[in-house]
Amino acid sequence: MSTFKRKTILITGGAAGIGKIMAHKILELGAGKMILWDINKENLEFTEAELKGQGYNVYSYIVDVANLDQVKQSAQKVKSDVGKVDILINNAGVVVGKFFHEHTHKDIDFSMNINASALMHITREFLDDMINANEGHIVNIASAAGMVSNPKMSIYCASKWAAIGWSDSLRLEMERIAKGVKITTVTPYYISTGMFDGVKSRIIPIVKPEKAANKIIRGIRKNRVFVRMPWLVYLLPLIKGVLPTRWFDLIVGKGFGVYKSMDEFKGHTK
Repeated sequence: MSTFKRKTILITGGAAGIGKIMAHKILELGAGKMILWDINKENLEFTEAELKGQGYNVYSYIVDVANLDQVKQSAQKVKSDVGKVDILINNAGVVVGKFFHEHTHKDIDFSMNINASALMHITREFLDDMINANEGHIVNIASAAGMVSNPKMSIYCASKWAAIGWSDSLRLEMERIAKGVKITTVTPYYISTGMFDGVKSRIIPIVKPEKAANKIIRGIRKNRVFVRMPWLVYLLPLIKGVLPTRWFDLIVGKGFGVYKSMDEFKGHTK
């Protein structure tokens, strides 16, 4: 039986990008109910109408995941409207893309809240039901930037390091107390969505959204602890652990061009 057959799935940031692609693919695999959270009302309404037009059972909620009150209220509404969430995909994320000294305090909180704290708060709202049922799956979309420092990404890196540390600790806790609740942490390189417009990568290939969605879905079905992409990202922990820092800077940062990848970053134009 498919992992998704008749299951209820919630995807944050589900109105566009890989969130929307995953919603389509998971519904095609037999999901019973799809719940989409997104802050963009226009995109959310369009995606909901598109999926419902194909005969799928879809619920959408306008949610600012950085707003804890909205997260709590929306979670209760989901439980009332739809019922228990079987698979939670924490996909919503942001990047500011400038040097640390150019950030405002608001920029710092903005990135940390959405990329790190929100994952914890949202999971906290739905985790008890999974523990009580001894089944469920939580998927946390982090980033390879959670393993490698990078200029013009200091706050983004900080938020993704936090997300990875929390997510994998949660995995260990669930393996101890609720063996049926699975945790998958996703650490992709740049994905070619509007979020990273302008990014250049000399050697490591930028990941296509369709490929990213397929790899994440395959990782969920196989209960992968980590899903990394492209394959070179699997080598990062080893390379970073073996090489002295200055050698890593020279080979990966300068040789692979990673440290200059954000030089022409533009991000979303809207």
